[in-house]
Amino acid sequence: MSSKEKEVEIAVEKSTETHELILLNDDVNTFDYVIDVLIRVCNHTPIQAEQCTLLTHFKGKCSVSSGSLEDMIALCLRLLDANLSAEVK
Repeated sequence: MSSKEKEVEIAVEKSTETHELILLNDDVNTFDYVIDVLIRVCNHTPIQAEQCTLLTHFKGKCSVSSGSLEDMIALCLRLLDANLSAEVK
């Protein structure tokens, strides 16, 4: 396998890799606000958003979405713009 073929194979592997958007707990935002943001930004159902909010509160963090790196970065930026704490893994 040539080095060019290896580069193409690595690029394909990276493009199919799944990343997670992690919501981090903070002491600033209310439960209702976080639920509303998750519904609006991540297209969660109200129940799903409430469960993620509770998990974040009690565990310190929760995976709220997964997908391509580009999609998770875009969602993360929207959560950060809404003054939530989030990261992509």
